[in-house]
Amino acid sequence: MQKTENKQNAQEPWGTQDTQDTQDTRAMRDVQVAIGQALAERVPGGVRQGELDRGGRALRWVEAGRGGPPVVLLAGCGTSSLTWAPVLPELAAHSRVVAYDRAGLGASDPDRVSGPSLESPTGDLAALVEHLGAGPAVLVGHSWGGQLAQLLAWRRPELVAGLVLVDPAHEEFQPPAIRAAEAVLLRVGLLRAALTPAARRAGGAVARAEAAVEAHRHQRLTVLDENRLTVLAVSELRRRRAAARLPDVPVTVLSATDGLPGAMRARWTVLQSHVVAGAAKGSHIVVRGAGHHVHADHPQAVAAAVLEVVEHARQGRDS
Repeated sequence: MQKTENKQNAQEPWGTQDTQDTQDTRAMRDVQVAIGQALAERVPGGVRQGELDRGGRALRWVEAGRGGPPVVLLAGCGTSSLTWAPVLPELAAHSRVVAYDRAGLGASDPDRVSGPSLESPTGDLAALVEHLGAGPAVLVGHSWGGQLAQLLAWRRPELVAGLVLVDPAHEEFQPPAIRAAEAVLLRVGLLRAALTPAARRAGGAVARAEAAVEAHRHQRLTVLDENRLTVLAVSELRRRRAAARLPDVPVTVLSATDGLPGAMRARWTVLQSHVVAGAAKGSHIVVRGAGHHVHADHPQAVAAAVLEVVEHARQGRDS
């Protein structure tokens, strides 16, 4: 694996430990190493690590590839950068790609000051894009990550070169039955992860990285906090959507077809289509046979959509 070319923060090769680090910092860097090793197995040329200080806590990521605009991957609610493993190789072959972990997830330190809020994740995302030093980025957000990408586009349009929203969550789609089922499944999943480490459930680097992530209590608390925030933020998301417009950049929304009763799925897809209806350069793609994790079920469709937006963003930048 290579060192990152980040000029502001000195980066360490995988496995190097700073004797001045606190135990928690070393533990989170170990998680970053595990994530990096898992993703590096899939990406020719390996991946690089990055770290940004956010008022005493570290925001961490792995990146691969070269060229701009940079592509920043935003995982869904309560998930880490590992979720992007299926699409990272194809994207890295054509552009610089950054898969980062929000505060308290994956390798990033928890935000023990702000607590669950929209300000913390959007502020971190803005700081990350600025820190990359490569101009505006193409944001690729899955589910809750898709809503966070839109929040940044509304607030800081100068940081956004394009948007790809992968089955994005929507504040108007909060069926009580679905919310209750999600809450139960989430807690069952967290309990299963705590009792049966991922390394025992399956072999391989990805499983070992998942086990490293799940070993930390703050990860489980952050998963619950993010799930709670998706409900608490509904009124604020409604207000912000009504008051803002997406910037004049290419916007693609990919919708799933499977995993929900037909009427619910249809309603969600219509709401997603409304997102691009308000975009000057919008495109809505329905990916047949894909469940909510479209990038896992049909990674080629997601990669193709991202690379098309990247190309449009390049043409706009060069014109």
